[in-house]
Amino acid sequence: MPDLSTKYMGMKLRTPLVPSASILSMDVENVKRMEQSGASAVVLYSLFEEQLLMEEYELNKSLDQGADSFPEALSYFPELESYGVGPERYLKHVAAVKKAVKIPVIASLNGATRGGWTSFAKKIQDAGADALELNVYTIPTDVELTGATVESNTLDLFKSVRSTVKIPLAIKLSPFYSNMANVAKRLSDAGADGFVLFNRFYQPDMDLENQEVRPQALLSTPMSLRVPLRWVAILRGKVKSSLAATSGIHQGEDALKMIMAGADVTMLCSTLLKNGVDHIRTVENDMAKWMTDHEYKSVEQMKGSMSQEKCSDPTAFERAQYMRTLKSFRDDKSFFGTRADEFWEV
Repeated sequence: MPDLSTKYMGMKLRTPLVPSASILSMDVENVKRMEQSGASAVVLYSLFEEQLLMEEYELNKSLDQGADSFPEALSYFPELESYGVGPERYLKHVAAVKKAVKIPVIASLNGATRGGWTSFAKKIQDAGADALELNVYTIPTDVELTGATVESNTLDLFKSVRSTVKIPLAIKLSPFYSNMANVAKRLSDAGADGFVLFNRFYQPDMDLENQEVRPQALLSTPMSLRVPLRWVAILRGKVKSSLAATSGIHQGEDALKMIMAGADVTMLCSTLLKNGVDHIRTVENDMAKWMTDHEYKSVEQMKGSMSQEKCSDPTAFERAQYMRTLKSFRDDKSFFGTRADEFWEV
């Protein structure tokens, strides 16, 4: 049996298979099933600052309504706990999960303000989380806002949280920076223990009949792993932070590709929503079988073996591959038939 153990942000994990932040971790019993199915750690669902602010708003509104009621009618006064004021419910969930499982528990925070990021991060640490993942999800729409400013804001935000907490800190980014490699290097130098690549932006859809813009969550497919695969391979050896690959990892071979590219852990979400948390064991068994068949003794032996740093053709992850890909279409007669060359006479 090959050794599947790995290290992520200083934590020794039994395998690289970690369920990522999702609704699946909202139930303690479900997290326990994840552990029983082979999860080596778990990322809890995200705490959203906007949700907390809305809860506070609803509480204040209820308090104002109660102030106009008959003073002896104590039933008008709302139960504070039922409103989940602040992050109390989330913090209690962190503590409950920590008590229920032995695997590392990684909290996830999606803030909206500098103060929100730092104050909630400190409370999450105090609740007992083993690590914290900063889920950076922002769509700049201000035409006056430069890319350099967006990058600086992300860096300043991270530094603020880093100065507040001592537990391992990962940052979940999007790939849409003008120079992703530079952003990662600056964040790594600022103390990022890990990168989660990448955040999946959920794109809105339009309802033509009702003329409404509606959110639509689509599960990933194995094809989705191409972008994180490329950047994990590029960043391996260039930053000192751990690398977590997420999006498009559905089967054992998907996880193996990411590990060979240089990932320390591979995070699962869509495949668990589709197949259930027991699928973690299937992915692990498929990985172990492939490694045994190909005489790999450990994950560490495989890790980064096909990264840009180690690849025999480093340009495979850069622009040079673009022309090669186009040429593969030209040479494939199944796309254009016997008249393929006519399509390329320019």
